[in-house]
Amino acid sequence: MDLFLTIIHAITKVHPPHLLVVHFPIALTGAALFFMLLAIWRKKDIFEKIAFADISLAAASTVVAAILGIRDNLVYFQGNAANHTAKIILAILLFIITTVTALVRWKNPDLLQTRTANIFYILAYFVSFAIASVLGFLGGVIIYGV
Repeated sequence: MDLFLTIIHAITKVHPPHLLVVHFPIALTGAALFFMLLAIWRKKDIFEKIAFADISLAAASTVVAAILGIRDNLVYFQGNAANHTAKIILAILLFIITTVTALVRWKNPDLLQTRTANIFYILAYFVSFAIASVLGFLGGVIIYGV
């Protein structure tokens, strides 16, 4: 029981919980882009479906990471973490792009086959991964300095 309480204490009091969750949006947007590129290259619907699932999960995990990031900024940095405003703006943008991408794809399962929508749909995966990567870099600046 002591080990369990020690782990709970470490997660909630000692270590910022944002650090546990923040890797999900980064990994999921990267995986989504990877599977989207596989879908285009191999022309297999299953890869596009996996990309869609990844981008949907990225949208959800962005919300959790953002909430915990704001909490950790207040608790551990007294609201003054480096680049916190830029990170909030980018996180909101990431959430909007991933959510809109997932919703549009959900409404139109054949989106990848549509010529005009195809370009924007694929571009959304690239932009999502780029934003998540920049957010990860800015997070590293907070933890490791410049």
